Amino acid sequence: MTRRLRSARLIFAFFTALFAALLTTACGEPPGKEMNQAQVAIDAARAAGADKYAATEYGAAVESLKRSELAATERDFRLALNNALESREHAQNAAREAADTKARLRGSAERSMAEIAPILAEANTRIQAAQRARIPAPVLRQLQNELAAVNAAVQKAGAAIAADDYVSVGALLDGAQSRIEKVLAELDATPSSQSARRRR
Repeated sequence: MTRRLRSARLIFAFFTALFAALLTTACGEPPGKEMNQAQVAIDAARAAGADKYAATEYGAAVESLKRSELAATERDFRLALNNALESREHAQNAAREAADTKARLRGSAERSMAEIAPILAEANTRIQAAQRARIPAPVLRQLQNELAAVNAAVQKAGAAIAADDYVSVGALLDGAQSRIEKVLAELDATPSSQSARRRR
């Protein structure tokens, strides 16, 4: 009976040690696959413009991966795994958010350009006609400078749209329509300009 008990204890001890060894092996390596997946997801999100259009979520993905790498160097592989999984999730969310935001801003930019184009063309035509009218030089120069600045902003906005940089378009076109309308209103208020329009 004693010998059997001793054998049972030895067998139990053996399997306990084996289980502990297997557990140590399973938890004793850094989560390389998950960390790589997180990095791939971050790269894909950046390619989708997440660093511009979903900066908060993208930044969280980058920071989570850094924490994962730090935990791995400190051999806290469970924490490294959790952070790697969190990083991948943030990156995937950032890619989706970037696509949605980019589409929304693109639509807004194209609508703004479509609204501005006809009144800008009218203002450019009117300012050219005003050069032939007897408008005081200081007034004409001021209107020309204002319209030139708007033209430059609209050209930059067009280049930004062509480059898929829709974040910049809003700032470039902010107030452009009201500035054009102001130039047109001042031309309308100039007596010489009114006379020139009647002669045409």
